[in-house]
Amino acid sequence: MKWALWLLALFSVAVAVTLAARYNNGYVLVVAQPYRVELSLNLLAVLLLAVIFIAYFAVRLAVITLRLPTEVGEFRSRRRHEKARTRMLDGLKAFFEGRYAQAEKASSAALELKESPAVNAINAMVAARSAHELRKYSRRDEFIALAERNAPKEITLRLMTQAELLLDEHRPDEALKILQSLTTTGTRQPTAALRLELKAQQRSKNWDAVLDLLRELEQRDAVDMELVRQLRRRAHVESLKSRRLNPQALKEYWQNTSSTDKKDGKLAAAAARAYISMGDSATARQIIEESLDNQWDSELAELYAQCTGNDAIRQIERAEAWLKSHPNDASLLLALGKLCVHCELWGKAQNYLEASLSVEPDYPAHLALAQLNEKLGRPELAGDHYSKGLELALKRLDALAQE
Repeated sequence: MKWALWLLALFSVAVAVTLAARYNNGYVLVVAQPYRVELSLNLLAVLLLAVIFIAYFAVRLAVITLRLPTEVGEFRSRRRHEKARTRMLDGLKAFFEGRYAQAEKASSAALELKESPAVNAINAMVAARSAHELRKYSRRDEFIALAERNAPKEITLRLMTQAELLLDEHRPDEALKILQSLTTTGTRQPTAALRLELKAQQRSKNWDAVLDLLRELEQRDAVDMELVRQLRRRAHVESLKSRRLNPQALKEYWQNTSSTDKKDGKLAAAAARAYISMGDSATARQIIEESLDNQWDSELAELYAQCTGNDAIRQIERAEAWLKSHPNDASLLLALGKLCVHCELWGKAQNYLEASLSVEPDYPAHLALAQLNEKLGRPELAGDHYSKGLELALKRLDALAQE
């Protein structure tokens, strides 16, 4: 439609010019001694228009000629950018599809086109990750070094990738050094970096650092609270185990543990075991009693029999008080049986141990009854319980092996 309007206007102008020329009788006299040239006004107008058009096209041609090298350079640059973009996308697509050899090849080809530093860094990291998946570790390190040379400002991208790959290669100490160098940049660490550091600290068994990182991640609301609870419990348990040979360190650590964490039955059990291993049964007993009064845990109840002292009778009374609230707890019945054996209350011991077996047959109760019967001079009954206990233990081992 637009072109039709232009064509109509052009024809209208042509008709107007033709009519004007028909009724125009004027002329122009050009004097240039010794010449005199007489031209009609119409012809002069045509000549002037021709000169203008020729001059316009001459200037346009000159401009195009002068700009040609620039335009050719821009065209080549566009082609190179398009080619680099295509190869970069090919590399990313192949990487996410799991075709690591093709991903490395495409990303390496994109690197040769020397795009911007940020693009070069991305291509280098894709190539490095692909080489890592192919177990070409030296090749991987070459790509990382190339990114450091060509894109020195892309520090976070390079260090995060390098740390993650080292961690995957089971080199947590080196990964930690990389992540620690990331903190020296002065910028706030990304949440992903903290998660990586958490994994590295776990594998390096730096449990105090794990607890610090969990607190920071919890403040950022960056991890699932159930996962935080499990990881914190494990970190505390491992820290307690590592302090078993240092009573003062163990005491300070347990005192500095928050009251919320102390309520965790698994953590209380670990602390009690640590004190029992040092021979401090009184503190272990106190930890178990406080934890069980707050929240019942069968594992702690069974552990209660391992921290006997001079006041075992009081322990029996305390355990029998718990039994009123938990009459069918096999672990508590087993602990009462062992406590009665310790106090040489043979009849009560046998009753509690047999009650434990009636609730939940298990090899610890059979073992305790076997030892009790040996003391009472009943070798046949002792042998029977040893046999049944061994059978249950083997069944449990088979079940664990099949899981």
